[in-house]
Amino acid sequence: MYGKLCFLASVLLSMSTVDLAMAASGGANIAVYWGQNGSEGTLGETCGTGLYAYVNLAFLSTFGAGRAPVLNLADHCDAPSGTCASLAADIASCQAAGVKVLLSIGGGALGYNLSSPSDARDLAAYLWDNFLGGEGATGAPRPLGDAVLDGVDFDIESPSRFYDDLARNLASLYTRAPRPPRWGKTTYLLTAAPQCPYPDASLAAALATGLFDHVWVQFYNNPPCQYAAAPGDASALRSAWQQWTAGLPASTVFLGLPASLEAANSGFVDADTLASQVLPMVEGAANYGGIMLWSRSYDKDSSFSVKLQAALQNRNKPTAAKRLEGAVSQSRSEDAQANKP
Repeated sequence: MYGKLCFLASVLLSMSTVDLAMAASGGANIAVYWGQNGSEGTLGETCGTGLYAYVNLAFLSTFGAGRAPVLNLADHCDAPSGTCASLAADIASCQAAGVKVLLSIGGGALGYNLSSPSDARDLAAYLWDNFLGGEGATGAPRPLGDAVLDGVDFDIESPSRFYDDLARNLASLYTRAPRPPRWGKTTYLLTAAPQCPYPDASLAAALATGLFDHVWVQFYNNPPCQYAAAPGDASALRSAWQQWTAGLPASTVFLGLPASLEAANSGFVDADTLASQVLPMVEGAANYGGIMLWSRSYDKDSSFSVKLQAALQNRNKPTAAKRLEGAVSQSRSEDAQANKP
């Protein structure tokens, strides 16, 4: 029982206030990637929709093996010239609204890898000093100004070693954060976005550390473990989901999906099917966390998350009504018993 209580406490600490609100309303906790398309709107607008509990800034796309780290937020800003510092106000606005904002490292560009444990240690120090609770390397300006992000997301799509070392080094820096905190923040997250074939070719060793708070598994562009839309077959997804949730007992696991047909080559599930057929199959896992979407740009165009939240709230209304009815009935019965002469 003590172990279960500790796990529950850790989950609650890592949840955003948006998480808790969505849980109360019968909706889903949604994590989304933002930063790779200027048409998706600003970060402040993204958080202002109230749709997302987590926003991953995509991506720190170059790092490791002697490369200078590069933050690539496409048309939103240019980190080398210093214009990404203007995002600090939006990040603060997101965090004030209860949305966790993380830096995602990696992505599909594949301009990155770690060459050694010391390389992993150096990257951890860079991330800590420039985006999290550190002071900034040799006094250099932080790429996002005075913003302090909520953690680091590993979206590693090229098989490579030493990401377990990176996770351990970051976790160590997290626990050694000064008290009182220099930037007003006391807790930081580690998250990851592995592919759905289990175990993931790039992140298996890192995930085996047990240090990750949330893991949003990509159930798309992977036919052997994703939903098959044509026959409406979720058996492959179910099997992989069971492997992931069983294999990550210390993490909350999110179902990662494309936000539209155009967002991925395969794996799209429409909102109604997701709410009525797929989610009932995965929500029973004790460490189910919610949905991850790629990406804000596609979600803005398709209104997928709006449709999903509406479908889920509509689906869950009868359950909530029955619970309320049961509670009222029990209360009346107790009153009647109490009033008996």
